[in-house]
Amino acid sequence: MSRNQSRPLGRSDRMHLTRRGFFSRVGDGLHGAALAYLLGQDLASPSAALAESTERRVYDLKARDPHFEPKAKSVIHFFMNGGPSQVDLFDPKPALQKYAGQPPGRDIANDIEFINEAGGFMPSPYKFAKHGQSGIEISEILPHLAEHVDDIALIRSMFTTHFNHEPAIFIMQGGRQFTDRPSIGSWIVYGLGSENQNLPAYVVLDDPKGLPINHVQNWQSGWLPPVYQGTRVRSQGSPLLHLKAEPEYPAAVLDVARSLLSKMDHAHRLQRPGQPELEARITNYELAARMQLTASDALDVSQEDAATQEMYGLNDERTASYGKRCLMARRLVERGVRLVQIYIEAQIWDTHFELEKELSYACGKTDKPISALIKDLKRTGLFDSTLLVWGGEFGRLPISQSRDMGIAGRDHGPTGFTVWLAGAGVKGGTVLGATDEIGYKAVENRVSVHDLHATILNQLGLNHRDLVFSHDGRNERLTDEFPARVVKEILA
Repeated sequence: MSRNQSRPLGRSDRMHLTRRGFFSRVGDGLHGAALAYLLGQDLASPSAALAESTERRVYDLKARDPHFEPKAKSVIHFFMNGGPSQVDLFDPKPALQKYAGQPPGRDIANDIEFINEAGGFMPSPYKFAKHGQSGIEISEILPHLAEHVDDIALIRSMFTTHFNHEPAIFIMQGGRQFTDRPSIGSWIVYGLGSENQNLPAYVVLDDPKGLPINHVQNWQSGWLPPVYQGTRVRSQGSPLLHLKAEPEYPAAVLDVARSLLSKMDHAHRLQRPGQPELEARITNYELAARMQLTASDALDVSQEDAATQEMYGLNDERTASYGKRCLMARRLVERGVRLVQIYIEAQIWDTHFELEKELSYACGKTDKPISALIKDLKRTGLFDSTLLVWGGEFGRLPISQSRDMGIAGRDHGPTGFTVWLAGAGVKGGTVLGATDEIGYKAVENRVSVHDLHATILNQLGLNHRDLVFSHDGRNERLTDEFPARVVKEILA
C-alpha cells in the first residue's frame, strides 16, 4: 500500500476522532490549546511585552486632574477610633435627665450585647453651653474646640450598619465591612496622585503607644495597586527608619548610583509588565531616595518657634504626643501631601466603663492640639484648601452599660452619632440632622458613611460615581453599589 493510499482506521485512530478522544488528549485537545496559549503569553517577545505595557495604565503618584474644580487640595483626618460619645460631646439631650435610671425599650435592647448587665438611661455628667455667633452647643469637656464652632459643621445624624469595632472601622475606612477593601486614603491618592513627588502622598501618623484596632489594614490599598497604600511616619525617634545610608556618601556618588539604579529598574520593569507589586516596590524605593533630601526637614517640628510649639501643647506631657502629630500634619499638607490620617492609641474613646475618667483622658489628649491646628491652618492660609474630618466608627448608647453607677460607661451606638468637618468649602457654624430625644437613633437628615465618603471626595473635585477601578471583572467604587449623596447642606 502506498503512502498516499487510504488505510482502514485502527481503534486508536477511531478513538482519536471521537469527542471523548479529542477531550482526553492533552497535546491536541482543548488542554493543549489552552496550554499553547498560556505558553505563548509567557514566551512573548520583548517587543510584544513593551507594546502591552504601553497600552495599560501606569499607576504612579504623579498629580492628576480632578473631575471638576476642587475646594480642597489636602485632607487631615482625625480618626477617633473607639466610638466617641455624641451625647457627652456634641449632642445634648436634656430628656435623659427625665428618663434617668429607667430601663431601655425593646428597640435599644436589641443593640445591647449583654442586656442582663445593662443599666438604665444615663444623663451626661457634663454641661453644654452655646458658643460663637452660631450658638452651637458644645460640651464643657471640649473647651478649645468650642472656640471654633463657627468654623466647623456638625453632622449629628450619622449612622452605620455594624455594632462591633472591627467591621465598623472597615466600613468607615473603606466603605464595606470586608477586610480587603482599599482605604479612603488609597482611593483619594489613586484618583489625584500627589503634588509633591518627594514625600508620600498618603501619610499615617499613628500613636507611638500602639496601633489602632485593625492595625495597618486601616490604611491598606487592598486590591488597588500597592503604590497607593498609606505610609506610616513615626512621631518619636527617626520618622522613617533607614532613611539615610550608613555611611553617608558624597552627593556625586549618590547621583551616579541613583541614575544607574533607575536605568536598571526601567529595564527590569519592561521585561515584567503587569506586576503592580513590582512597580510599587520600585516606586517606593525611588521615593525613599528623594525623601532623603526632604522628609527630615518636613517632619522636624523643632524648626517651629516656641509660641507655636506651646500652642500645640508640646510642652505638656498630656498633649505632647498628639500635638506633635497635629503639627507634623500641618507641615506635611503645606508641602503638598494629599492626605494625613492621625490616629490615637488603641481605643481611648471606647468608654464602656468609668465614663468621666476615660472621656477626660481622651479629650484632654486631643482637644488643645486640634484647636491649635485649626488656628495654625488659618494663620498659614491653608484652612481654605485643607479639609478637616473628625470622627470615629460609631458613637455610644444613651444608657449605662453597668448597673453599678460607680463604674458606669456606655456601650457601642451605631444608629446615631456625630462627626464634624471644617475648612475647604465647608459651611462653618452649621448643624445638620438630629437624633431622637434620647440620642439613640438618627431621625432627621440621616447621613450614611457612604454619604460622608462622597462628600469628602466631592471637596477634592472627585465624583464618587466616576472614581472607578476595574477589579475581578467589575467596576469598583469607594461608595460601591450603595446609594450615596454629597451632603450639600454643610457646604458653602
